[in-house]
Amino acid sequence: MKIGFTTSFPVEVVFAAGHTPIDMNNIFVSGDATDFVEQAEFDGYPRNICSWIKGMYSVALTSGMDAVIGVVEGDCSNTHSLMSTLIDKNIDVISFSFPHNRNRKKLAAEIEKLEQYFNVDHAEILKIKVQLDKIRKKLIYLDELTFKENKVTGLENHLWLVNSSDFNGDPVDFDKRLDEFIQEAENRKPINADFKFGFLGVPPIITDFYDFLLEHKVNVVFNEIQRQFSMPFLENDIVDQYLHYTYPYTIFDRLKDIQKEIKRRKLDAVISYSQSFCHRQIDNILIKKYVDIPVLTIEGDQPGMLDARTKLRIESFLDMLKY
Repeated sequence: MKIGFTTSFPVEVVFAAGHTPIDMNNIFVSGDATDFVEQAEFDGYPRNICSWIKGMYSVALTSGMDAVIGVVEGDCSNTHSLMSTLIDKNIDVISFSFPHNRNRKKLAAEIEKLEQYFNVDHAEILKIKVQLDKIRKKLIYLDELTFKENKVTGLENHLWLVNSSDFNGDPVDFDKRLDEFIQEAENRKPINADFKFGFLGVPPIITDFYDFLLEHKVNVVFNEIQRQFSMPFLENDIVDQYLHYTYPYTIFDRLKDIQKEIKRRKLDAVISYSQSFCHRQIDNILIKKYVDIPVLTIEGDQPGMLDARTKLRIESFLDMLKY
């Protein structure tokens, strides 16, 4: 079975059950994203709803999903209504929640609920976790090649880490291609960049964001949420692993990780990205307050390339850093 999902969750359960997990965000942004958005709007989705929600709706209808796991707590409140519209289209939906207060007992109960739905033993899930963690260790090394040796671009870092949410549905192939990429990257010369930036927030819907920065001699060496998708903490217990995963919890949980990585990676500045009509835009108030290096906030709406206004804001921000 093809099991779509709306954001990272304990993917080990689906692999252990012998099914293929599919991050619908990745299909949306790597496909004809504008058409996906337009299809959802044609079906009645409002203009002032996040494009990611509209994209996932269309992906679920057109990509042959057997069921969809909707993360209804710890991600986007619009997921509740997304799930309702998918039910109306006769798609099976399964809800999953990350408890807002990071309650271990509640999270364990949510994982157990998934185990029961897919009729899979917890011991089998832990075996899969061991296999996936071997790949995750390599992703940690790829991340180090990015910020320690400056041999991996921000875009490459973004793509590998964001695709670790589902390992492209095939961990064996993902692992093989990752080995090949790491070997190639190790033999590179360091990237010529004037600034080391961090990227905070959800992965961008803007297609040329990293290329534009690199053209201006800025390499992104910290992709905050994408790194979280790769589960970099490697806890032995699966519940602990998803408790330490910062994305579904509070901005203060994220800030602890952000502040630590700013120092570890010696960042010059960060770009805090948010999606139009998303509640996470409010988090920028606290990011600006508690991040003690220069912060530029930008917003994405429709899928596509950087608009002229955002390019100008980035260029002005770089001028400020230079002078």
